[in-house]
Amino acid sequence: MIMDLRTTRDERFASLRKKEFARLDESGHTYLDYTGGNIYPQSLVDAHCDFLRRGVYGNPHSRNPASLRSEEFVKEARDRVLHFFQAHDYYCIFTANATGALKIVGECYPFSSGAQLLLTTDNHNSVNGIREYCKNRGGAYTYSPMHRKSLTINETELSRHLQNHPDKNEKLFAFPAQSNVSGVQHSLEWISKAHEENWDVLLDAAAFVPTSALDLTLHRPDFVSLSFYKMFGYPTGIGCLLVKKAKFHKLKKSWYAGGTITLSAVGHCDFFLKHDHEQFEDGTMNYLNIPAITNGLNFITSIGMKNIHRRIKELSRYLLSELSTLYHANGSKLIKLYGPRHVENRGGTFVMNFFDVNEQCYSPQRIEQLGSLEKISFRTGCFCNPGVDELNHDISPDTLRNYFDGRDRGDYDDFVAFTGKTRGAVRISMGIPTTKSDIDKFIEFARTFLDKTILQLARR
Repeated sequence: MIMDLRTTRDERFASLRKKEFARLDESGHTYLDYTGGNIYPQSLVDAHCDFLRRGVYGNPHSRNPASLRSEEFVKEARDRVLHFFQAHDYYCIFTANATGALKIVGECYPFSSGAQLLLTTDNHNSVNGIREYCKNRGGAYTYSPMHRKSLTINETELSRHLQNHPDKNEKLFAFPAQSNVSGVQHSLEWISKAHEENWDVLLDAAAFVPTSALDLTLHRPDFVSLSFYKMFGYPTGIGCLLVKKAKFHKLKKSWYAGGTITLSAVGHCDFFLKHDHEQFEDGTMNYLNIPAITNGLNFITSIGMKNIHRRIKELSRYLLSELSTLYHANGSKLIKLYGPRHVENRGGTFVMNFFDVNEQCYSPQRIEQLGSLEKISFRTGCFCNPGVDELNHDISPDTLRNYFDGRDRGDYDDFVAFTGKTRGAVRISMGIPTTKSDIDKFIEFARTFLDKTILQLARR
């Protein structure tokens, strides 16, 4: 029975790929960078083009018929977002991207002398950057460590950090629901544990929600950052910040712009902000693309997030099995996978490095170049997540301090020259259109490095 269900699911996703993502096979492209950017389904583009062709839409800040029509579709999209995430007591603030959502929290959270910001080592730079707002206003920030081998949260240390500062009122804990590097899904139970210790919680859900369900009636962070192109590929340039209504008052905006106020004056320099989500949607919103979010979420719903999640888990299990077979003839590993070697509590994102027959690490960028020749798209680098990369390459705080304290500017190449260590890795990630054939293509590509040296690779 289980096999029958799996076969049915395989057939459904194969049909979906043929109908919605035929351009992948027509172009002979193996796409494995879904965490970087999802692939949009053809029906979503068709529906939105039809929406644009048939309608007349104006700036929703006006009150004419075209503008009211735009306002109607924006409201429909906002309501659809709240319904999709079961966020009935949250505001939905549309932003340019997930980074824009995080920036609102950084700018507007009441950091001051005595405020505390707690981060996990595994965080995207758009979350890491919030520490600068905290620091510049006199607050303090702390990083809670990860386990080096599994790249999971060190629960003992995080529990200890959460129990610190019981007398403080302004405390913000920020962590990702899923690592954008390793695919590790951190327990959402940390949200309630942090609340028990009087912390506000910011959840970066951008890498999590494309293939996993987020129900905000079960787990109730105070702030959630999202990106829609990460979920269904189109439109780019739109994200959102979900803010629990009970904590909305904590975000104090220090300036205003068009669309965010009820009244402003020049003769007497004052203004009144709007009372809800609109006070954070600066200027004219992307009213021609926001309506596509409704169709995108409907597309996800038509497949079923449970089906998507199971599909990614099955493909992840297959990938891990295939990776485990890649050994040089002398018994050394071709690929070092960072993070867990199982499919529990993880998404479909995997980070690794390639090693030659002499156990020397290949340049990730060279692997990417050779993959491009085979029309395989994956990503290399540090993935805007320095904490995980520092763990994977054993880069100590002292080394980092010596580097940053000794110069005003720097970059990747300069840092590698300073440390003598390779940084970065190869990341592959899966999404709705991914098939076993895509994984087989990557494994076939990887096998071309077996029993080779870096010098031999340089001649390819």
